[in-house]
Parts: sequence; structure tokens; C-alpha cells
Amino acid sequence: MAGHSQFKNIMHRKGKQDGIRSKMFSKLAREITVAAKTGLPDPAMNSALRLAVQNAKAQSMPKDNIDRAIKKASGVDGENYDYIRYEGYGPGGTAIIVEALTDNRNRTASNVRSTFTKAGGALGETGSVSFSFDHLGEISYKASVGDADTVMEAAIEAGADDVVSDADGHTILCAFESLGEVSKALEAALGEAETVKAIWKPQNTIPVDEEKAQSILKLIDTLEDDDDVQNVYSNFEVSDEVMAKLSA
Repeated sequence: MAGHSQFKNIMHRKGKQDGIRSKMFSKLAREITVAAKTGLPDPAMNSALRLAVQNAKAQSMPKDNIDRAIKKASGVDGENYDYIRYEGYGPGGTAIIVEALTDNRNRTASNVRSTFTKAGGALGETGSVSFSFDHLGEISYKASVGDADTVMEAAIEAGADDVVSDADGHTILCAFESLGEVSKALEAALGEAETVKAIWKPQNTIPVDEEKAQSILKLIDTLEDDDDVQNVYSNFEVSDEVMAKLSA
């Protein structure tokens, strides 16, 4: 397993759930507001907004919060957020991609750079590590939607590129440019997805020991704790033995 998904599992078990939930809702609301500004404030007529709302619902975000985030986009005093991607290196030479939505580029850049430096890493130029990742669309369904063969058949018909099924559910991958089209076709065949999002998937992973894994996890934790940071991706990988120690 890639380090980022493992890290998420650890944090959800160890973290203070109320605090994590509040911060997650805040970031989801920002994504909804930004998506609403890209077109009409109606999910039925705005594919980006529809995906943002769908993901918010999947995380049990209250309808009132979603509606407020959409209305905020039409307010004359509403903040304008810019999408920025930062790339850098973490402990052990691992590659890290940070996606942010910010209303103050200088503040965000300073915070991200400082976080990398304190962790013994270094912020690089745009493109310095993203070449070693694939920018893909990821669509996930719960296991109850059907067996692996059923989901695979639906994914092929929808134009997806890969499917990973296990006891926890189904993860369908497609080209980033085809995300809207593929997710719509899958919805017609399987129903509404649990999540639909763009991801950065490492082409290769770098194995790290327990000490470096702890340093990387702390770096990612600090980055994700920043209000401006939406997503963090890395190419580190830990063995099952190290994973068990980190989860203890």
C-alpha cells in the first residue's frame, strides 16, 4: 500500500475525531465554493460542483453546510481562492505533492516551505516530482455495490482504466480528463459513488524504515493541518511490520 492511504487510516484512528471532522468540513466547503464559481451554482448544471457536493455528502457533511458553501460563491464579498500545487522532497528522498486552495499565495508558500524545511525536506520547483506521478481520476464504491466482476464490467463499459476490489470496496481509476464522463457512466450502472476525485498516484514507491516513516507522517500531518492545504500525496511505502508498529 502507498504511504498516504496508510497514513489516513492511522490518523483517523488516533486523531481527535471532532477536530478532524471540523477541519475536513471546512476544506470541503472551500472546494464547493471554488467549484460553484467555475460555472452555475447548480450541481445539475456544473460538473465540478456536482463532484464537490458528492464528495461532501460522502463525508456526511450537513446539507446546510453545503448550501452555505454554494451561496458563498455568489457573494460579492466572497474570498477568491487560487489553486496552487507545491512539489518537494521529504525524508529518505521521498517525493511529495501538496495541493492548496489559498486567498494568500505568500502566506501559503511560506508555511509549506517552512514545514518541509523543519522536517528535513526541501521544497522544489513545479514539475520537480510530479513527473513521477500519474494524475488520475479515482472513483470509489462500497463493497455492497456488487462483486468484483460486476464492477469490473461496469468500469470497462464506462471507459475506466483499472479497478482494484477488496473487502473494503472498489476503487476505479481513469484518465483525469475522463473523470466526469466515466463517473457519470458508472453512476448510471452502479448508482452514486462514495467518492469521485482527482489524485496523484506514484508510478513507483520508495520503501522507508520506521524512523523515516514517522518523520514523513509528521510532515504530512503538519501539511494537512494547514487550512490552505487540501491534499497531500507521497510515494513512500512501509512494510506490514512497520505499519503494525505505527498503528500500535
